Order: sequence, then structure tokens, then C-alpha cells
Amino acid sequence: SLQQFNVTSYRATALAITTLEAFAGMWINAFIVCVLCIVWVKKKTLNSNEKILLLLGCSRFWYLCFSWIYVFVSAIFPYYLLVHPIFQLLQGSYSFFNCCNLFMSACLCGFYCIKIVNFRNSFFIYLKVKIDRMVPWLLLGSVIFSLIFGILVYNTIDKAVCNNLNFTSPERFWKETIGIEEHFFPLLFLTGFLYTTSFIVVIFAALFLLFSLWRHKCKMQTSSINSLSMDAHIRAMKSILSFFIMYSINFMFLILTLIYSMTYQNHITFLAYLIQYAFPGVHSLILIFSNPKLEKTLLKILSCLKCKLCMR
Repeated sequence: SLQQFNVTSYRATALAITTLEAFAGMWINAFIVCVLCIVWVKKKTLNSNEKILLLLGCSRFWYLCFSWIYVFVSAIFPYYLLVHPIFQLLQGSYSFFNCCNLFMSACLCGFYCIKIVNFRNSFFIYLKVKIDRMVPWLLLGSVIFSLIFGILVYNTIDKAVCNNLNFTSPERFWKETIGIEEHFFPLLFLTGFLYTTSFIVVIFAALFLLFSLWRHKCKMQTSSINSLSMDAHIRAMKSILSFFIMYSINFMFLILTLIYSMTYQNHITFLAYLIQYAFPGVHSLILIFSNPKLEKTLLKILSCLKCKLCMR
């Protein structure tokens, strides 16, 4: 029928676009993880910035991996999601790594803020001195909290959905799973709270950073300091501003996903997921070009590939 054809076409389009975004993002984040692991082996240690980037790259890699697996199974083998506990495991794993992704991004922005800002407030000075010792505990706390959230999602779906709802057809299954938030408002509220908390951290960190860097830039202009240093601060401001804009767009579509998933509006939900799957790859690419070590390694690899292609 026409309706079945439209559903099949929609799933095929979603699978194609998600595959492109997921694999591109996975390669980008795998590159970050590999470079930092090599640095870890050589130096026997990592600084705080590299620790955050390493865990952020790992969480984004697996987030994109489980996102793609979920879309692939949904499009090609939808009946497999009816088998216990495949659906619960995919949703629980997706929620865990998505939560890690949000928290690690917020930690990275907060770390940059504390390290760069030049406020003379005693609280900022205390944080600047202690931040390197705090980072491992912040990362551990983020992973533990994300794990608890993933387990909560798994148990909620396992007990309430799979035990209380009867899935007699794929269409019935999709309507029930898309409308899951109607049955689990506390879980929906907690998800929105996590999104909002991480976004607030990013907002304040970005505003403090931009204000501090702009004030420092004005001082450098009045004192006629080296233009190279000026260019470095301008690049830092552009990087922070681009991250803030991207995170704001991602947050908006995260909220839209929570809202419109209740009403089963495919097009809006698809657009929201499209932005969410693109964010980890695009932002990680910006992080690569903002980090001299990662950028140098990437350019070296690209130049080697170019030479090999030219030789052929």
C-alpha cells in the first residue's frame, strides 16, 4: 500500500543519512581517541584537557555507534526490537552514552572557562588552582551518573513497556515506543533536567570566557602587544562562540525530540535526530582544529594520503 511504501521510504532515507553522519562522526572521534592514546603511551600521562577529550571522544564514538545500530535494526529488522531485551539494551546504552556526551561537553567548556578567565575573584582563583585535581573526580562522577541514568532507562522500558504493552504489529510497536514519554513522565522530566543542566553550564562558561577574552583583547589593543598573541585570542573567541552556537542548536533539537516524540510527528522528529547525530562529528572536528597537536597529526596523515594518491 501507499502508506507502507511511505514508511519504507522514510526508514530507508533515515538509515542512509544516519549512516553517513554516524560513520563520519565515528571516524573523527576514533581519530581523537587514537591520537590521545598514543600520547598517553609515550608520555605515560595525560593533562586534564586531554583526559576530557579522550573520554568525550570515546563517549561520542559509542553514542554514534549505538544510534546507528538502533536506526539500522529499526529500518531493516524491525521485528528484532520485539525480542527481549534488544530494545531495552539499545535504549539503555544510547541513553548512557548520550548522557556522557552531554556531561563531557559541559566539563570541557567549564574547564576551558576556569583555565582561561582572568577574574580576580577568590572563588575563580581557588578553582583555577584546584581544577586539575577536580577533573578526574568530575569525569568519574559524570560516568557514574550516566550509568545510573542508563540503568534507569533500561529498567523503566523493561518493566513498564515490555510487560504492560502488547505489540501486535510493527506499527503498534512504533506508536507505543514513540509515545513512551506519556507513560513515563518522571523519566522525561529527568531527561529534560539533564539537558538543561548541561546547557546552563555551557552558557555560563561561554559567557565568562567571551567576556574575559574580549576584555583581554581590548587591553592588548591599548598596550600594542604582539599581533600574534592578538590573533591567538581571536581564534579562541571564535572557537568558543562556534561551540556555544552549536550547543544551543543541539539543545533546542534535543528538547524538540522530547516534545514531538509524544505526538508521533515523523518529519520533526527526524530533523531533530538529524541535528543530534551531526553534532558529535562536527563539534569534534572543531576541537581537532582548535588543538595544535591533533591538527598537526591530522594534517600529517592527510598529506601522506595525498602523496600516496599522487604516486598512483
